[in-house]
Amino acid sequence: MIDFLIPPAYAQAAAQQPNALMQFLPLILLVVLFYFMLIRPQMKRTREHKDMLGKLAKGDEVISSGGIAGRVTDIGEVFITLEVAPNTGIKLQKSAISTVLPKGSLKAQ
Repeated sequence: MIDFLIPPAYAQAAAQQPNALMQFLPLILLVVLFYFMLIRPQMKRTREHKDMLGKLAKGDEVISSGGIAGRVTDIGEVFITLEVAPNTGIKLQKSAISTVLPKGSLKAQ
């Protein structure tokens, strides 16, 4: 008598598994985005800085990462000597040099 009010329950078909590539696609896109937005530009800046340090020569006017400006008087393997005032030199690590100035920039100051 009550059978017509409650329909019989049948087993549903198994849910279809999503494609494995589609599951990992957002992760793959995120890795590619990080490479082009963060890793690649940083590698380019590092390469440019290394090239700049390799081209340093005596007489170049430079600014260190600490803001010290001077003229290169001696270049070693790891350290350079900067003349910051007449007859006053300081030693810095090469990696501390952030910018090479155009010739004559320090005289204009």
